[in-house]
Amino acid sequence: MSFSTHLEENRNRMNRLLDIETNFDVVCRTASAGGRDLCIYFVDGFTKDEVLLKILQIWQNLKESDMPADARGFSEKYVPYGEVELLTEESDAAVQILSGISCVFIDGYGACLAIDCRTYPARSVSEPEKDKVMRGSRDGFVETLIFNTALIRRRIRDPALTMEIASIGQSSRTDIAICYMKNRVDASMLDLIRKRIQNTHADALTMNQESLAECLYAGKWYNPFPKFKFSERPDTAAASILEGSIILLVDNSPSAMILPSSVFDIIEEADDYYFPPVTGTYLRLTRMTISFLSLIVTPTWLLLMQNPGWIPRWLDFIRLAEEPHVPIVIQLFLLEFAIDGLRLAAINTPSMLTTPLSVIAGIVMGEYSVKSGWFNSETMLYMAFVTVANYSQASFELGYALKFMRMLLLLFTALFNQWGFAAGLALSLCAICFNRTLADKSYIYPLIPFRWKELRKRFFRCRLPHIRREE
Repeated sequence: MSFSTHLEENRNRMNRLLDIETNFDVVCRTASAGGRDLCIYFVDGFTKDEVLLKILQIWQNLKESDMPADARGFSEKYVPYGEVELLTEESDAAVQILSGISCVFIDGYGACLAIDCRTYPARSVSEPEKDKVMRGSRDGFVETLIFNTALIRRRIRDPALTMEIASIGQSSRTDIAICYMKNRVDASMLDLIRKRIQNTHADALTMNQESLAECLYAGKWYNPFPKFKFSERPDTAAASILEGSIILLVDNSPSAMILPSSVFDIIEEADDYYFPPVTGTYLRLTRMTISFLSLIVTPTWLLLMQNPGWIPRWLDFIRLAEEPHVPIVIQLFLLEFAIDGLRLAAINTPSMLTTPLSVIAGIVMGEYSVKSGWFNSETMLYMAFVTVANYSQASFELGYALKFMRMLLLLFTALFNQWGFAAGLALSLCAICFNRTLADKSYIYPLIPFRWKELRKRFFRCRLPHIRREE
């Protein structure tokens, strides 16, 4: 419904819509300007008080002859602030007020002035806990959208960098920023993302980017391998944009969603590029190798324990030193669940108690569980390697995908021996190969379709492009 030129009518409608009497944090402040009554709506805690104070001081000095004929003339002449918008619909004004923008209604004007002098509670842009690097920038995304876009703008000072704004959620009205380079982005991919965001009908993005990811990708949910790459590092997001990718930033989320993403994109980390090519290549190949070993070490060992005649003499040391009281496969599954239990306990444990409780858990799990006969020391050793290997790459989603495939491989090997092992490997390979990106392209590009030049870059860190200097 459009606004009236009568202040009292507009104020009564907004008071009912915002339920001023019940919501203590929604404030309606009355004042005057040039002999006309006005009221300002804002949410306490979202507004810069000093900005409103200065604007009100200017308005109180206005005379009746100074007042323009319409709201646009008033905003251009007497609102000394950068971000001002005119709104004529009460539903738009309600959304803006609840988003933290201050809306001003002046008697005689059929529109309200939306002054964006909001501020959000925010933590510092410190280095993220998960995406740490040995060398490089130490800043990270936070939960405030405008701070995150500023961190990217700081790194890319090019007019081609575009940041579109969208909104999803009938109740939450969550802001989403679509960031890309106009001259490098895949236009068809960009149109696809725009359409899927526009066609998303959700009440709220309660889980931020995970809710958005499930809205954007309606593919096979049972394939555990991640379809998106998430990063809390502004330098990673900026580099991806320069490579032609699209970045989605969701308000209240401290990470960027990078599209499209293949499995090689997800494996990459910032440390690969903060070191010289030889060191970066070594780190990348080491991470890939360790991730692969985390998938097959325990199933391969289980297969050899079920077929001791296959063990060559130079590998006799991998045999069990003592007869197991619990089947090996049961031991491995119990440890898989126990490790996740310890991880969840560490998350929910107060920081001052994390170290002592971790030591207690390590002693109980490591020593007494072996002495009691529940586990063999060899089983504990290989599961310890798998646990450490899971932290060799930053993607939680990829780590759990490898964990699920490893558990499936263990089950198949225990039930069907070598044929189960082969079937489990084939199923894991199919889960990767037949997975698709958001654009319905190959998940293992540039392996399929094969592009040697691009594939070489995925395995070997090449020299960064340099700017040519004119002599």
